[in-house]
Amino acid sequence: MLKLTFAAGLLSAGMALAQIPTLTVYAPDYFTSEWGPGPSIEAKFEETCDCNLVFSAGELLPRLVLEGNNTSADVVIGLNTDITKKARELKIFAPHNQDNGLLTLPVDWDDEIFLPFDWSYASFVFDTTKTKPPSSFEELANLPDDIKIVIQDPRSSISGLALVLWVKKIYGKDAGEYWQKLAPKILTVTKGWSEAYGLFTDGEAGGVLSFTTSPAYHIVVEEDNTKQAAIFKEGHYPFFELVAKVKSSKNDALSSMFMKFILSDGFQDLIPMTNWSYPSSQAMEKWPSVFSDLPMPSSTVYFSENEASEITKQAIEEWRNALSQ
Repeated sequence: MLKLTFAAGLLSAGMALAQIPTLTVYAPDYFTSEWGPGPSIEAKFEETCDCNLVFSAGELLPRLVLEGNNTSADVVIGLNTDITKKARELKIFAPHNQDNGLLTLPVDWDDEIFLPFDWSYASFVFDTTKTKPPSSFEELANLPDDIKIVIQDPRSSISGLALVLWVKKIYGKDAGEYWQKLAPKILTVTKGWSEAYGLFTDGEAGGVLSFTTSPAYHIVVEEDNTKQAAIFKEGHYPFFELVAKVKSSKNDALSSMFMKFILSDGFQDLIPMTNWSYPSSQAMEKWPSVFSDLPMPSSTVYFSENEASEITKQAIEEWRNALSQ
């Protein structure tokens, strides 16, 4: 009798578990790592959704191109504005149905498909024990001979792509000439951000392509105030990370619930100290002081989605030609 009761209990528990819906969210590798925002977001959302949130990590756009309408994703998080045109052309996303008026961004946002969940500005972060951070692109190119920088490849890195678009926006037809001038200051070009930042923190370079919010990590975690973002007088290129709802999702109500969660304080409060970025829908007064105290660019320079798509190939080619000489 005892065995039958125990077996019945196991069956009941299994049925209950099977009835809990699963929300599958595609995300980049960094997002789901133990030091990324994924684990905290998963725990917070599951407190209210009566569901199982499962992150599936990997490169997003190539995977979505391959899967198309057969994707297993309910939601995709971690895309950015410089590749959204390609993602949009897949026609696999549904409107997010959230109020863009709640966003607190340095640009107007009216996109009905892609919803920003955080943002920062592309910037060069320097070790101030080695050099004073430059205040312009011209000063960057005229750093002392013993100060080198590390950047990322725009063909494999979204931060690297942001840089070549930033340079293109500032210099226009003279972008290639500027890259030739900057080339001697570049120690190496890495495939991704992590490798580049690791070289910087290991002392191999005086500066690294990163974001204006990166020093917050050093201040909070390491109690180190020697890492500072260079603020350029020409203005800075903003970097928005986005989330989108997949229209083929079999959990439409749950996907919609997650999209609403994105703009809530429950989600936004987690972003600064886990993703080291600005939250997308909170006023500066609600940010941790370490973020509101960071130097902020006085102006924003930016390509729209269509402009970025049209100029990217040329901008990368100018960069490649200059660095190959």
